Amino acid sequence: MGSAEAPKGPLDGVRVLDLTQFVLGPYATQTLGDLGAEVIKIEEPSGDRQRRSGKAPHGRTMGPIFVALNRNKRSVALDLKSEPGRRALARLVKAADIFIHNMRPEAIARLGFDYASVAAIKPDIVYVEAVGYAPEGPYAGRQAFDDLIQAASGAAGLAQLVDPDAPLTFIPSIIADKTCGLFAAIAALSALRHKERTGEGQFVCVPMLETFTGFIMAEHLYGQTWDPPTGSFGMTTTVTPYRRPLRTKDGWIWVMPAGQDQAARFLELGGIPGAYESERFVSAPAPGGKVRVYNEMLAEAAATRTTAEWLDLCAAHSVPAMIANRAEDIFTDPQLSQTLFETRHIPGQGPYKAMKPGLRFAKTPATIRREPPDVGQDTAEVLETFGVHLEPEPQEP
Repeated sequence: MGSAEAPKGPLDGVRVLDLTQFVLGPYATQTLGDLGAEVIKIEEPSGDRQRRSGKAPHGRTMGPIFVALNRNKRSVALDLKSEPGRRALARLVKAADIFIHNMRPEAIARLGFDYASVAAIKPDIVYVEAVGYAPEGPYAGRQAFDDLIQAASGAAGLAQLVDPDAPLTFIPSIIADKTCGLFAAIAALSALRHKERTGEGQFVCVPMLETFTGFIMAEHLYGQTWDPPTGSFGMTTTVTPYRRPLRTKDGWIWVMPAGQDQAARFLELGGIPGAYESERFVSAPAPGGKVRVYNEMLAEAAATRTTAEWLDLCAAHSVPAMIANRAEDIFTDPQLSQTLFETRHIPGQGPYKAMKPGLRFAKTPATIRREPPDVGQDTAEVLETFGVHLEPEPQEP
């Protein structure tokens, strides 16, 4: 007897036309692909510009960021500035459930694939458009990239909530793009659910500035939440200068006691018994003296043992703690090396470190089914499947 068919992801049967590039859109569509959707990535013949970012082992079509954001997709190369390319895409639209792009609205309209045009081909399409700024505001239509959104959202100013004299500083991650990519995936699935209930497609706009500001300020609006305000910006436990990992004998750890009992237990394990009754703590001057002394004692206690010893002791004594990894440590972390990373192979490129989907489904698992594709590697197969024949444009005599 043959083996049972492998379980399929929760989005099995959903077809996505992906006209995105850079980070936001590819992260959104990779998320949908990991969940089982069929993602057809439409690329210009020269490929997604993110392909050329970073060093690739063989040529310039498989840059590391592209590889990290484009698994579980098939690549179809179409020149959408040509009539044959536009006809081919229009045919693919007829078979799609979700159409997603992150072009500027006027650019997609010039190509003939704005919402009205796509809905005329497929009335029940879920059409997701990621833009920089909400269309009803004065920034509408401006170009947007991650740093621009971090700048305008207040994210670059979070450092000043810790140190008022600090310069505005970007979070060292393409965090606005990735966050908005997740919201784009959520939005697409929400509209798809509406379509399943009603048969209606719809236009969905994902404005980066508004979406990311809501995300990054959820806790930091804080004392400014009420009108009139009851305090300043910044959730107090996140904007303290003491919020940083502690050095151990051989590395770093972070400990988050859930109360004074757990904190005292950690300090005692680190050779500081009776910390809260000690003269050093009791006599610390106000304001802020006790907080400073407490954090000094945490640092002193942490330095008395190795990271591994602390992880074992904290687990045994119910003190929340975790290793603090440097970037280069994540490959050897005992948890991540087992649950996140696997070595896979891209034909013609070689082995690469893949980060497996983090979500866990009991019956419909998220999986990696396709390696990141080369430019247009699936064009012939996909177009043939949908009965599309690319006819060359007539040449001028």
